[in-house]
Amino acid sequence: MDLVIRDARVIDGTGDASYRADVTVDAGRITGIRRASDGGPRTPRPTGARVLDAAGLALSPGFIDMHAHSDLALLRDPDHSAKAAQGVTLEVIGQDGLSYAPVDDATLAGVRQAITGWNGDGSDLDLDWRTVGEYLDRLDHAFEGRGFDGDGIAVNAAYLVPQGTVRAHVVGWDDRPATADELAAMRRLVAESLEQGAFGLSSGLTYTPGMYADDAELTELCRVVARYGGYYCPHHRSYGAGALRAYEEMVALTRRAGCALHLAHATMNFGVNKGKAPELLALLDRALDAGADISLDTYPYTPGCTTLVAMLPSWASEGGPGAILERLRDEESAERIRYVMEEVGADGCHGVPIDWDTIEISGVTDAALAHHVGRTVAESAARAGEPPWTTARRLLIEDRLGPTILQHVGHEENVRAIMRHRVHTGGSDGILQGAKPHPRAYGTFPNYLGRYTRDLGILSLEECVAHLTARPAARLGLRDRGLVKEGHRADLVLFDPDTVAAGSTFEEPRTLPVGIPYVMIDGRFVIEDGRRTDVLAGRSLRRGR
Repeated sequence: MDLVIRDARVIDGTGDASYRADVTVDAGRITGIRRASDGGPRTPRPTGARVLDAAGLALSPGFIDMHAHSDLALLRDPDHSAKAAQGVTLEVIGQDGLSYAPVDDATLAGVRQAITGWNGDGSDLDLDWRTVGEYLDRLDHAFEGRGFDGDGIAVNAAYLVPQGTVRAHVVGWDDRPATADELAAMRRLVAESLEQGAFGLSSGLTYTPGMYADDAELTELCRVVARYGGYYCPHHRSYGAGALRAYEEMVALTRRAGCALHLAHATMNFGVNKGKAPELLALLDRALDAGADISLDTYPYTPGCTTLVAMLPSWASEGGPGAILERLRDEESAERIRYVMEEVGADGCHGVPIDWDTIEISGVTDAALAHHVGRTVAESAARAGEPPWTTARRLLIEDRLGPTILQHVGHEENVRAIMRHRVHTGGSDGILQGAKPHPRAYGTFPNYLGRYTRDLGILSLEECVAHLTARPAARLGLRDRGLVKEGHRADLVLFDPDTVAAGSTFEEPRTLPVGIPYVMIDGRFVIEDGRRTDVLAGRSLRRGR
């Protein structure tokens, strides 16, 4: 036996009561669970090459981050403690309809610029893949021959086909309906990507060009996803004005397509939605009771995080990044953009007139603009003695659409209500770029365990672990992960329920958590005694394999 974890409090992911046990691990799998109640002379305690005393610690399955933006970070950073130190053993990437496969050369160039604020521009990496299968292969050999204990990546990764990237590849960045031939081509591209191992389809329906797809187009793509047993994960059309209608649209669309639905960062934001989480949950309960297959994820914080360019009206983004910059430089176009954003409410800002006091710059790509980081646009504008739109416009132009933002528009009562729901899972939506990223990137999972479970009692510890492990594993269709169970992969976390807490704050967002001394992937320690090892046990997981 490789390892015996002795005297742990096992929280197995089912949501059932925890129990004390010795757990054995061999060849990357859980091979035995001896409960303390099974003790006696006829059932001696197991022994192994290594015995780890886990008294006082809870043993759970590894946490699954259902909404991650580590698409390039996994290739860039073998350490990746941002996630590994939280106990995350699997990230779901390819989110919000924009990622780096499947692409051709022109599509890749546009995507790189469009989501520079999420992942950097990729100029430090050789982005030599074009298909989903090639990208997944690259993850499996990311650090081959580099002297680490393993050739792959820090944690496991599952991939969603990004619908916006698919549309850019086939239709381009224009706001128009797809032709019949283009729709057929997109269906083929989604099918090929699913065959190569993707778990489903994502959309970013407030991001271009994905937002230019109508319901009929999305329904046809979801029918392809359903045929392969995958799921649809939309960032839907509004989290502000019209949020409930946007949720209803996604439920209806996927039911027509016969496709499972996973709602990304399922929040109710802006003043118009304060206290309205019960209305969303009632909508979902009606659909679930009628037979719909729905799950959702959230992060345990009130501010959101995205790019500044995402706030623009969709017509201003038509044609892609180069066209956006041209419009921003043109005085007449820029004034039209300002009017829609400030007076009407742009679709990029969820139909709500923008409040520059809520838009905090969290990162820029040009170091000469770093003095804006940590300030709201309104604060930077006041210091410059100019209107906020003038500051925002200049930032977008000078940083070539690169600024990331925190958007302080959430409501604590909504956050708490939604995380209690029966189909809730955890997703960090963690953007790792920028000088002051959102602390959720480094703190989502310990924040659930510490603040919301131990300190506030919103969930029991057993419930919380189920939300972060077995539920997401079930959504992904993973038959041997997500539970502490004999025969399952030994993706495991040992944490101290009394001390586990997020270290990251809005002031110091890259501080690692406390109270998580051990994390294993396939039975190999990636965190040991609270420190990152040189083990790269992560790999791409592929649907159906």
